[in-house]
Amino acid sequence: MLSRVLGLVRDMVIARYFGAGAGADAFFVAFKIPNFLRRLFAEGAFSQAFVPVLSSYRQGQDISEVKRLVDAVAGSLGLVLLAVTLVAMLGAPVLTAVFAPGFLDDDAKFALTSEMLRITFPYLLLISLTAFAGGILNSYDRFAVPAFTPVLLNLAMIAAAILLTPVMAEPVMALAWGVFIAGALQLFFQLPFLMRLGLLPRPRVDYRHEGVSRILKLMAPALFGVSVSQINLLLDTVLASFLQTGSVSWLYYSDRLSELPLGVFGIAIATVILPSLSRKRAAESVDQFAATLDWAVRAVLLIGVPAALALALLAEPLIATLFHYGEVTDRDVMMSAQSLRAYSAGLLAFMLIKVLAPGFFAREDTRTPVKIGVIAMVANMAFNLALIVPFAHAGLALATSLSAWLNGYLLWRGLRKEGAWKSQPGWTRFLLQLGVANAALAAVILGLNGPVAHWLALSGLQRAAEMAVLVAAGVVAYFVMLAIAGVRLRQFRQK
Repeated sequence: MLSRVLGLVRDMVIARYFGAGAGADAFFVAFKIPNFLRRLFAEGAFSQAFVPVLSSYRQGQDISEVKRLVDAVAGSLGLVLLAVTLVAMLGAPVLTAVFAPGFLDDDAKFALTSEMLRITFPYLLLISLTAFAGGILNSYDRFAVPAFTPVLLNLAMIAAAILLTPVMAEPVMALAWGVFIAGALQLFFQLPFLMRLGLLPRPRVDYRHEGVSRILKLMAPALFGVSVSQINLLLDTVLASFLQTGSVSWLYYSDRLSELPLGVFGIAIATVILPSLSRKRAAESVDQFAATLDWAVRAVLLIGVPAALALALLAEPLIATLFHYGEVTDRDVMMSAQSLRAYSAGLLAFMLIKVLAPGFFAREDTRTPVKIGVIAMVANMAFNLALIVPFAHAGLALATSLSAWLNGYLLWRGLRKEGAWKSQPGWTRFLLQLGVANAALAAVILGLNGPVAHWLALSGLQRAAEMAVLVAAGVVAYFVMLAIAGVRLRQFRQK
């Protein structure tokens, strides 16, 4: 929660200093490329492959064997990442042309993006090693440290925007240096905690190690299976680079806002259940495995449905409250709100993917999510081409949401077919309770919310005060109605 709230503060600072102009578009692309690869490799395929293997070693081997695995993975992963980083820095213009081909028509924007990419790309190396360290800590149920680590990224970027911008010849370059500094801070922050576990790695390149081989076999197909939504978002950026200036930034601001509930709840639940599912799989506890997945889906619905509803109903007020300062215009608010509504339509699907995918990876099944991932990616491209003409940047966001629903449905159907997910008692009653509570939430928001022009005319403090009242009233109405309907939070405690 702290990390995501500070992330919004970070984006408010960026919006205030740089708005939705060419410099902001260039930075968001330069940041999105290593950030996309981080989610794809480090937090995606690598984590989903590494944690189950590490859990099986922890379950069946002594600490010395676990340490050998950690050393071998650190050396092997580090060498590959170093090579990729060096190649990417040398070929930054090529990467920019691939991921933002629309910038080729603007020499200044293209050159600025390439220059910033050389500074931001080493973040992939640093943050991937950070994810490796976090995977070890999560496997030993030390969740707080990896969860706190992203706070350092937000603090570093906020500090860079405020302190470095005035001294830079090209002000937006300050953000690129903030990303680089943040990567180093995040990695070194986790090392003392690994030392306490006795698992501080001494990197050793050993691709023949049995555990490393298993991880590599699981990683290759998992690249698609776990990160389809990220690939879809990147495809949005590629197509948005051909649209009018500001489109990349509008998508970025709306995506960041939709990421708040996803990051706070969806990823948090997924982070907790993967080691748990892996241990239950290793212990052959089939019923407990299914019950854990069922619990995760219900927990996601409990938070995801009202979050998506609130984002859709409060799109303009939320964007205005958070970003309508400095260089951000009224038009930027309206355009960002369009894509935020489109993303809100898929928020629940994004969250469900986060908790359903571990059901496959904990069982070391990466082939099924790959097939599903390919289907979803092809569907996303078809949706993009169909929707970009009538709806421009908002069409790209809607296409991502539609493909996410397809992805989530196919994952759920696959788990159900294989018996890994079994419906637990009480679903009909739970869905009725959820419907009543969300109806109360919508009624309160619609009753208290004012017209868009009213929000645009308010000062920052006035917007913040009115939004606080709206959010508080909506939250109270939702949880009070849940309680009246018979839902108790203690029912969601996982023993």
